Amino acid sequence: MKKNLTSIADLNKKEILDLLNEAGRLKAEIARQGILPLARTKMGVLIFEKPSLRTRVTFERALQQLGAASIYLSPSDIGLGTRESVPDVARNLSRWVDCIIARVFEHEKVIQLAENASVPVINALSDREHPCQILADLLTIADIRGSLAGVTVAWTGDGNNVCHSLMLAAGILGFKLNVATPKGFEPAPEITEQSRKLAEKSGTEINLTYDPCVAVADADFVYTDVWASMGQENEAEPRRQIFRPYQVNRNLLARAKPTAKVLHCLPAHRGEEITDEVLDGPQSVVLEQAENRLHIQRALLARLLTDA
Repeated sequence: MKKNLTSIADLNKKEILDLLNEAGRLKAEIARQGILPLARTKMGVLIFEKPSLRTRVTFERALQQLGAASIYLSPSDIGLGTRESVPDVARNLSRWVDCIIARVFEHEKVIQLAENASVPVINALSDREHPCQILADLLTIADIRGSLAGVTVAWTGDGNNVCHSLMLAAGILGFKLNVATPKGFEPAPEITEQSRKLAEKSGTEINLTYDPCVAVADADFVYTDVWASMGQENEAEPRRQIFRPYQVNRNLLARAKPTAKVLHCLPAHRGEEITDEVLDGPQSVVLEQAENRLHIQRALLARLLTDA
């Protein structure tokens, strides 16, 4: 396994499946012992340009459960790329800590951190990808289905960073993915090309459409996310009008399999991309997703910190 996770495509199929298995094993171990001293004396630093609930708490908790410590750095603490260059930050932190966890706007900052750090760098979200979220989603799907084989996932909404990582994961692992977005809000062309090349090798389909009803037909999982991500607040109102047909509600969900589960990476804008009825309903597994952020990130940190 590479020392960095900047993209879900940094992992191959075996490495992803190994992480899912390790997440389950460590979850059971933690339940019995509370803390596993796998990373005792290690230190992880969290560089966050964006606010967070799930990402910060799960990473800090995971480090603590592995016997490691953590330091949180807010935008005002560093001024990443403004007060101090990204390469300089990476080189300095490498002298003090054992892992850098970065939640940033520009994906290029994650790349620069990885290129200049001598310790592992984890992309905890960028405007291009959200690999840790998708690993948690894969763990959720595997827990429910017992396997990722033969699964059909539907995405409806914006072709954003979560969608990008989901597409790449589908190509790597070989599950079917249908993506429905409005015109002009499709996934980045380079991600589409990369994911389809991966899908050709794994023998699966990644389908893009403008019709959410087509995307969710016979899906095992229906996934959505906010229509305006952090940094796009000024676009929120016009997006509400454009994206309204892509809302995951009772009528749209009825077009999926009767046993379909609903995924959302949270936070949710209730009444926009998803209704309360669905988000809080019996088909929703969003809290399982949120919990699995802890389990998969603990496995990831255990692998990176013990292999470093």
